[in-house]
Amino acid sequence: MILRFPLPLHLHLHLNQLSVPNSLSPKRFITPHIFSHHPPLRSLHRTVPVLRVSSSYPAGLDETDIELGRLLSLLPEEMRRRVSEHPEVQMLIEVVMDLGRKPLARFPSGDFVISEYPITVEDIQYATAQVGDFAVDNRAGISRTLHRISAIRNRKGTIIGLTCRVGRAISGSAKLLQDLVQDGSSLLLIGPPGVGKTTIIREIARMLANDYNKRVMIVDTSNEIGGDGDIPHAGIGTARRMQVPNSDMQHKVLIEAVENHMPQVIVIDEIGTKLEAMAASTIAQRGIQLVATAHGITIENLISNPSLEMLVGGIQSVTLGDEEASRRGVQKTVLERKGPSTFSCAVEIISKTQLRIHRSLEATVDAILSGRLPNVEVRKMKSQEQEEILQKGPVINSPLENGGEIMLEDAPERADVQTRQDESPLMLPIDMLEDSWEHRLPLRLFCYGVRHHHPTTESNL
Repeated sequence: MILRFPLPLHLHLHLNQLSVPNSLSPKRFITPHIFSHHPPLRSLHRTVPVLRVSSSYPAGLDETDIELGRLLSLLPEEMRRRVSEHPEVQMLIEVVMDLGRKPLARFPSGDFVISEYPITVEDIQYATAQVGDFAVDNRAGISRTLHRISAIRNRKGTIIGLTCRVGRAISGSAKLLQDLVQDGSSLLLIGPPGVGKTTIIREIARMLANDYNKRVMIVDTSNEIGGDGDIPHAGIGTARRMQVPNSDMQHKVLIEAVENHMPQVIVIDEIGTKLEAMAASTIAQRGIQLVATAHGITIENLISNPSLEMLVGGIQSVTLGDEEASRRGVQKTVLERKGPSTFSCAVEIISKTQLRIHRSLEATVDAILSGRLPNVEVRKMKSQEQEEILQKGPVINSPLENGGEIMLEDAPERADVQTRQDESPLMLPIDMLEDSWEHRLPLRLFCYGVRHHHPTTESNL
């Protein structure tokens, strides 16, 4: 017969036998002498047996495995074992624990039930006791890691659910944007939640600080970029980090970072309010390179968002005269960009391996407002070989290293002649036109004939 006890009681029995204090840090919890009677090993890389990985994985544990083990230490032993035995343990996305429900581990292939027993109050209390304090936004973390623990509370404020999201510092995740970062362009990353925006800007911050020796300051609202705790995670390199005590104060901390610490680059995660957009615009006017993220799928989402439209220059309604409206072939009332955009370039994150680049954000916004399709570059990286490849479309010269290739995405043809005339090769980059014969780019000719009415002929010239 197998008896199941709540994990806190089981641990307390072991701790009482070993005379170890009840208040455990995450490091003490994951040492082997708590889970077995073997003496602790000397090396830190060997004192983390939480990842009981199958034989298909190497025996040695690196920093990523150690940090993942600290997250799994929040789970009871049975759940931890089920997660560790999963073949996709290295790609774990998050663990969901809701009171009275079976816990789930989410992988790229789908959700996986890690226990047939529902979550108890003791399970949630044990997990929350090992993480930092929950802020106003109900987020906490594990010290010196990039993991994020989000809480769900009931009306009385009691935590009844946890979302334990895995955070990883992936080297090379910003390789596709290396040329834009090196040029000093202010970069705005747009994408839905969970697509990897924070991972990319963390790598950009490290790249700017370590590789290009710039003074980088990270304004970390929820400690997702630099990790939880007072000591930043090694994933940001030599970049500095300012923590934000309250999300409502992020715009003030942005201005404080510029005025007090003289940075060359400011990195911001999740610009979401009008005050934060105004602060970012003020910083851009001072000649500081900005790297930021915003929730959305395309540039159109920012244009239609009243709180974030300032990032693209603002939108205003303009009334045209009869002659101007007739010349443009549009209505008398049109939408136009109000002023310069805060960011010079924008990146739409399609997936973790594919990006859509807008080299000129202002040109993209003007094209969208006028009903034209903007010129974009689609860049893709192979997940295994870690190199940039071309899917389709004409190839142009790429400033990236290692033989990377960039494509210019073909816009779908439209029926109206005026629109196709606006998308003529005259709007392509100059260097692309000069090298068009060398790369054998398709040349599109739009020929227009003039009908002459003569009594002797009906031919069209």
